Formats: sequence, C-alpha cells, structure tokens
Amino acid sequence: MKQNKYDDDVFFEKYSCFPRSVGGLNAAGEWHALEKLLPDFMGKRVLDIGCGFGWHCVYAAEHGAAYVLGIDISEKMLTVAKEKTASPNVEYRQIAMEEIDFPPNAFGVIISSLAFHYTPDFKDICARISRCLTPGGDFVFSVEHPVFTAYGSQDWSYDGEGNRDHWPVDGYFHEGARDAIFLGEHVTKYHKTLTTYLNTLLQTGLSITGIVEPQPAEHLLNTVPGMKDELRRPMMLLVSAKKV
Repeated sequence: MKQNKYDDDVFFEKYSCFPRSVGGLNAAGEWHALEKLLPDFMGKRVLDIGCGFGWHCVYAAEHGAAYVLGIDISEKMLTVAKEKTASPNVEYRQIAMEEIDFPPNAFGVIISSLAFHYTPDFKDICARISRCLTPGGDFVFSVEHPVFTAYGSQDWSYDGEGNRDHWPVDGYFHEGARDAIFLGEHVTKYHKTLTTYLNTLLQTGLSITGIVEPQPAEHLLNTVPGMKDELRRPMMLLVSAKKV
C-alpha cells in the first residue's frame, strides 16, 4: 500500500512550516546522532529513500559522493528538493519505496530518514534494498520508535489541568496501521515492534552495526517548544547495517 500524504495541499503547507523543514538538518533533534552513524561517502553511489526536501542528499554530495539519487513518492517534496539542491551529482526521481527495483550492486550506501513507518511491509523494502546494495555496502535509517508508534494517537495523556502526564504505550505487539495525528492532520502510520525492525535486517542479508535511541540535541532543548519533553520517552530509532 502506497501512501502520499505529503501531496495533500493542507498537510504539505503545514509540514513546510515545521521547524525541521525550515531549518534543515541542524533543526532535526536526532541529526547529531544520525550523522555519527553515516559512513564515508567519498566516491560512492548513494540512494536516499523518502528523501523529502533533499537535506541528506545534499549532505552526501557535499561529503564526496560520486552520485546521489533521492527518491520520494511526493511530487511536492521533490519540487522543493530540486529548488534547494545545486550539486550536479544529485538527481531526484518520483518513485515509491515499494517500487524500488534497481540493478544488483547499484549503490554503495543507502539511507532513509523517517520513511519506513509509512509502509506496512518492511521486509519487502529490506529485500529490495539488500538486492541493490553492494556487498559490504552501508544501510542507515531512522524511523519513529516503536514506543512512539504503538498506541497510535501519538499524543500525550494529560492530567486534569491539561499538563502532559505520560506517554501512552498499549497494543505494542499488535503490528499494523495506526490513525496518527501529525501536524493536526490524520495520517496512517504502521507500527512495528523493535524485534521486527532488527530481525528483518538479519533475515535479508544485513548485519547490524549500530543502534541508537537518540536524545534531542542540547542546543534544541531551550529553543524548540516542547523539546524537553522528548527526554521522557524515545521518539526515534536509528539503525546502521552492512550487507553481508
């Protein structure tokens, strides 16, 4: 099932005003941790799945990648990405992650940021990634943490005075679609357990090299409203792996 919420006019307008959409990588709370997981890009062919505005594509090109292909299902996202990208080494194509079908050994590095919770079949995606990744090639991705996606609503529970009381976690082992509220809009996301994320990598020929549950960057704690509450539960999961 392919989902293209980002071409919805109202949702895209809201997302475009999101702090990380405006400020780029340094405005993303997990970037300081994700950057440490990224491999050496020098001279490599790179695929960015769900590239969005192209921030990671530009980063890879600036760090020596020979060629970077950013794919996304959203035409609106790609339009902005092309406007923001000056490097001739970066190309963008409108391709859904479920349609990845590149030749074997096509890429030495594959990255993805906050995309895989929008698709129900992570195993199929990983199998497609493994086929087009070179032996010894690197796969680094981020997703919303299973603790964050389990309950579904993706909002805090509040006390009688409207204060954030706790983060609800329920139905953890029941994987599948969740009706989440993101930027005030209904978005379908797919909850998967930590076991599913990690074992799927191992089952598709990928060896795990790093796992991080990132805390927000220090400089964002006092500058982004609500960011301190991100220290109360994990919002994201970062994983690095190599093709065996």
